[in-house]
Amino acid sequence: MQFKQQQAATSEQKPQKQGFLKKLKRFWIECKRVLRVTKKPDSQEFKLIVKISGVGMAIIGVIGFLIHFLKEIIIR
Repeated sequence: MQFKQQQAATSEQKPQKQGFLKKLKRFWIECKRVLRVTKKPDSQEFKLIVKISGVGMAIIGVIGFLIHFLKEIIIR
C-alpha cells in the first residue's frame, strides 16, 4: 500500500521536473539567440549612451530635489 502511494507521488514529481527542464532549455536557447544578435557598441555609440544616461540621471535628481524642496516649504 505504501509503495503504491510513494510510486504515485514520484510519478507526480516527474512531469514537474520535465516541465522545468523544458523551460530552462528554452530559456537557454533564447539567451544564445540574443547573444548572437547583439554586438559591442563602437566608441561613438558608447559615448552617446553615456551622455543620454547622464542626462536622464540628472533629470531624475532634479525632480527629486524639487519634490524635497517643495515638501520642506509646505511643512514650514
